[in-house]
Amino acid sequence: MAELLRVDGLSAGYGEAVVLQGVALSLDQGCTLALLGRNGTGKTTLINTLAGATRQHAGSISLGGVALHKLASHERAAAGIGWVPQERNIFKSLTVHENLTAVARPGKWNPDGVYEMFPRLAERKTNLGTQLSGGEQQMLAVGRALVLNPKLLLLDEPLEGLAPIIVEELLRAIRRITRDEGLSAIIVEQHPQAILAISDSAVVLDRGTVVHAGTAQQLRDQPQLLEQLLGVAR
Repeated sequence: MAELLRVDGLSAGYGEAVVLQGVALSLDQGCTLALLGRNGTGKTTLINTLAGATRQHAGSISLGGVALHKLASHERAAAGIGWVPQERNIFKSLTVHENLTAVARPGKWNPDGVYEMFPRLAERKTNLGTQLSGGEQQMLAVGRALVLNPKLLLLDEPLEGLAPIIVEELLRAIRRITRDEGLSAIIVEQHPQAILAISDSAVVLDRGTVVHAGTAQQLRDQPQLLEQLLGVAR
């Protein structure tokens, strides 16, 4: 499989504060990577750095041969980054449909495809962002990233704080996007088993460095190792 993303010697943070140090990882086209670690270990900072929202101090990021680290955040979106941050960042003063059409780029994914995957959004297409529940806002944030028709989808804790029924709905959608549709993704999540089940590989961060990299199957099959790395009860 062709390599899509390569990160080498990455150091980054906020202002002069360095959070990530010497991070290296790679991801093949059509594959999903679970990005794991305890709270405060640099997972969100890594996602934000890939999207261009931090200060990079050293290293390189390449997406399909394009040097992302030389591009501004809006240029990274044009190069193929679809980003769903923890804050969701939907346009709350616009309707659901306006949110989707305002950022859409030509390609496979369009608003109709998003509505088919998330029927709740189809029912609320004329509602403003402020009139949506937290789960509906998360669905819209994922939809907004998809209509950019990205090469790589970045999901930062997409299941956080959501009701179990919404978690199941989002997990089905993420599984379809990655497994059935073949979109590459990096997913940060506090529920490791849920994400490992739909991922190909896994990277664990601790104190801003990579302390484990391997297959997702390896961590699923070794609960002792998962417990050691994340402090997750067996």
